[in-house]
Amino acid sequence: MLDLARLKALHAVHTHGSIGAAATALGYTPSAVSQQISKLERETHTVLLERQGRGVALTDAAQLLVATAEQLLAIVEQAEVALEEQRGRPSGRLTVAAFPTAACGLLPPVLAELAAKHPSLDLRLVEVDAHLSVDLVARGVVDLAVAHDWDIAPLPAPEGVERAVLGDDRCDVLVPAGHRLADRDGLLRSDVARERWICQPPGSVCHDWLVRTLREAGTEPDMAYQVGEYRTQVALVEAGLGIALVPRLGRGRIPAGVRVLRLEPTPVRRLYALWRAGASRRPSIGVAVDTLRAHWPAAH
Repeated sequence: MLDLARLKALHAVHTHGSIGAAATALGYTPSAVSQQISKLERETHTVLLERQGRGVALTDAAQLLVATAEQLLAIVEQAEVALEEQRGRPSGRLTVAAFPTAACGLLPPVLAELAAKHPSLDLRLVEVDAHLSVDLVARGVVDLAVAHDWDIAPLPAPEGVERAVLGDDRCDVLVPAGHRLADRDGLLRSDVARERWICQPPGSVCHDWLVRTLREAGTEPDMAYQVGEYRTQVALVEAGLGIALVPRLGRGRIPAGVRVLRLEPTPVRRLYALWRAGASRRPSIGVAVDTLRAHWPAAH
């Protein structure tokens, strides 16, 4: 008899790409995930993971078990939805995925309110890239996700995934207090095209949007400092090293040595809540989405 918890651990390694990432998603330690998979290997008399560099790769046999695990987890979800619907109140585990600034700037009071009002709800949070979270919802790895898109990168809409708009997150230009543009009320894109920029690394939507926008202004952008954490970008701006385009959500306190300027047209990323259509009947999904919407104005 295959153990569902062990199959779930294997499925998480397949989905997240490593034992460490799977452990984070499941709320376990890496050692606990490794132990679950080792037990599954002994039970099936099959090698499931192979070392590959510093990580692991799933064997062909493991891929077969992952496909079975997906089917079983879907059946279990259906049963959990039916039970929660019958109880008529939010209960059971609710795993939420969110990108970093949403996890910092929006989720803490939302999760605190849900935990206080619905003690039967077992809340979990996983921080992931916004576009990765869509696939995690579609595959049943997480129950609910907070994601965003930009005009150059619309959020994918796989079959069976529903979504609700939470709001628009506007972006501002941050400059050092002594910068030549610091006293301006607003900026055009041509005003900042030749500046030294502090931005996210290549491959991120924010980086790609900025590069494309500045090139459209007729300039090859100077991306001098490339860091993923917005609060680090703010610190670099304060140090006078460049300017940055930073969303309002989750950016934290703005130091006295930094000026916030409006850029016209204003860059906007739209936030969504995503969940599987099959889980729409869960009271916990409805109350979580309503709570996210209620907290959005204060977060922004």
